Amino acid sequence: MFDKGYGQLQAAIASSTGLLKAIAFFLVWAGLWLPLAIPVAIVLKWRPLSPLKVEQKLPLLASLYLIAPLIVWGASWAEGSSFSDYGLEWKLSTLVSLSLGLGLGVLSLAVIFGLQSMLGWIEWQKEEKPRDWLSISKSILLPTLLIGLLVSGIEELIFRGFLLNVLQQDYSVLVAAAISSVIFALLHLVWEQQETLPQIPGLWLMGMVLVLARIVDGGSLGLAWGLHAGWIWGIASLDTARLINYTSVVPAWMTGIGEKPLAGGAGIVCLLGTAAVLWSFSG
Repeated sequence: MFDKGYGQLQAAIASSTGLLKAIAFFLVWAGLWLPLAIPVAIVLKWRPLSPLKVEQKLPLLASLYLIAPLIVWGASWAEGSSFSDYGLEWKLSTLVSLSLGLGLGVLSLAVIFGLQSMLGWIEWQKEEKPRDWLSISKSILLPTLLIGLLVSGIEELIFRGFLLNVLQQDYSVLVAAAISSVIFALLHLVWEQQETLPQIPGLWLMGMVLVLARIVDGGSLGLAWGLHAGWIWGIASLDTARLINYTSVVPAWMTGIGEKPLAGGAGIVCLLGTAAVLWSFSG
């Protein structure tokens, strides 16, 4: 009975297009998440389409992302593949790529915020008392790094791993990258709509750069994972520590609408510069 059902499932998947497989994946993911998310949302007193506070977002995000690897595992079982086919292998080279990507992500942010500071677009927050960096590391830097690694790892496994692979069954890598990046960008609307809309082009470009990182890394997700984590870590740490003030010397669309780097020219330049660095290593 089980063998027959398993064979029928494999046959159905094999006859489906990559796009249909992708749609089925997200429907299953949503179907399994909603029974968890609804009680959590009720307890947290959050209603869909209303702004999310940090203390509301983290439990909902955790309930969504912690089940994601199981969904990917189920999809890989049905496809007759494995996590290594999606670019995730637990070996030394992956950790090396992860570290390099993390460093590149942080460096790219340092460069773009440094340039904005030189131009007078931003000011660094000054305080009368010197900051306790050990305390900041414990309360901000370490937690945001761990969250960044978790979120980026799961998103890379899904969007630059599974999703990119199944879309390439029907499309070229460029088209598959574009479609997966559109889905990646639009799904961010689940959390905040008003803040996310101006970031959609930047999120799409971010997805494309992360696909390039996987290609440069020979199909491994290590570099893309580290790069993504570095960006999350850097931006979240700056926001949480409130280290930056925007001077309004230039229009918001240059620094980032709503003080969101991906919603402005500076963030786009950061992504393009990172892509140029990655491209220089692709040859």
